[in-house]
This record gives sequence, structure tokens and C-alpha cells, in this order.
Amino acid sequence: MDQLRDFGFLLKDLTRLYVLRFEQRASAISLTLTQCRALAQLEKNEGTSQARLAELTDVDPMTMVRILDHMETDNLIERRPDPEDRRARRLYLTDKGKPLVGEMWRLAELTRAEMFSNISKEDRQVFLRVLRQLHVNASALLGGQPVPDRTRC
Repeated sequence: MDQLRDFGFLLKDLTRLYVLRFEQRASAISLTLTQCRALAQLEKNEGTSQARLAELTDVDPMTMVRILDHMETDNLIERRPDPEDRRARRLYLTDKGKPLVGEMWRLAELTRAEMFSNISKEDRQVFLRVLRQLHVNASALLGGQPVPDRTRC
């Protein structure tokens, strides 16, 4: 039997299992995966707009508003007026949100370590090199359009 035949199913299921495990960990700090993605992007793009954050995280803008409302209520982020557009708001991490991002990355590292347990360092490097090349190939098949960086968790 051709082992590559199940590649797509295996990749999708691995992603599902990885996400489930990360979400188990993130629930301990009362975060969802989507909130983690928003916080990760906000860490790199403080002062961005809600619309841009929705693009960066590949989340529907209306869904992003609800996510941000919840995070603002929890005092993890704050919305500030945009000095160039009085209708727009800019997003920033709060003093409470900043350390939570660090904890989120720590949980992501623990999850990755679990997934890579019993796999040698050399095999990890080969796997990541192949995965990056698959990403390049898939991007090229989509007309060479760069695939947005969905910060990893």
C-alpha cells in the first residue's frame, strides 16, 4: 500500500490532535486557541486595527469583535482611539495580558515537546525541513501568493 495515500488525512488528524492538546493546556489559563492566535499576533503588531488583526488571524471580522470584547472585559487588551481615524480603534496588550502571552508560549512549547517526544533531534530537523518545503510547494501552487504567517501555538 502507498504510504503517501493517507498523507492528507494524517496531517489533518495530527493538526486536530495537536490543537486539542494545546486547548486543554490553554483552558487552564482561560484562553481559547483563537484568543491565543489573536494575542500572539497582537504581541507582534501592537497598535494594529481590529480589521487587520482579523486578517492576520484569518478570523471573520465580526467574530474578532466578539473575541476582543471578551478579552477587553478580562482586561487582557485595550482599545485606544486611532489618532488618524476617529472611527477606528487601535489594539494594545495590557499589563495583565502581556505575561499571559508568555504563559501561552510556554504552554505551546510544552505541547510541542509532547508531540515530539521519542523523536530524535535529527528526525525533527528533517521533518521540519520537509514540512517547510511542503509549505513552499503548496504556496507556489496557489499562484505564488504568500501564505499569511499564522503565528504558531
